[in-house]
Amino acid sequence: MNNITASTLPADFSQLEAGVVEAVQDIKGTGICRIDFKDIESAPAKSFIICEGKSTSQVSSIADNIREKLREKLGVKPYNYDGYRNSQWIVIDYGELIVHVFVPEFRHFYNLEDLWSDASITEVEDLD
Repeated sequence: MNNITASTLPADFSQLEAGVVEAVQDIKGTGICRIDFKDIESAPAKSFIICEGKSTSQVSSIADNIREKLREKLGVKPYNYDGYRNSQWIVIDYGELIVHVFVPEFRHFYNLEDLWSDASITEVEDLD
């Protein structure tokens, strides 16, 4: 399989987003939402996917699984990622898509959904 960098993402951007959601659900991540910035001129990306884990170890496991699954299934590697030191908020930068994995208290504190409330926000139902 060819290694594709984030700068050469798959033509179907929805595959990338779906891959992230699936990888989060694999590790029992919850509170998944997608913020679509298509109508926001000053947006930092095409979309955000935000989710949470119950603990710092689950947050780092979710982030690891996202990076691993997207590399395996789509051949995509992130431009960068950060936050593993404390694993309270890990961000993974795929250029047009930025993934945020939080512990609940940090997600509540930073409240990205409210910060970007003028964008279209779609919630993904938690798996049982």
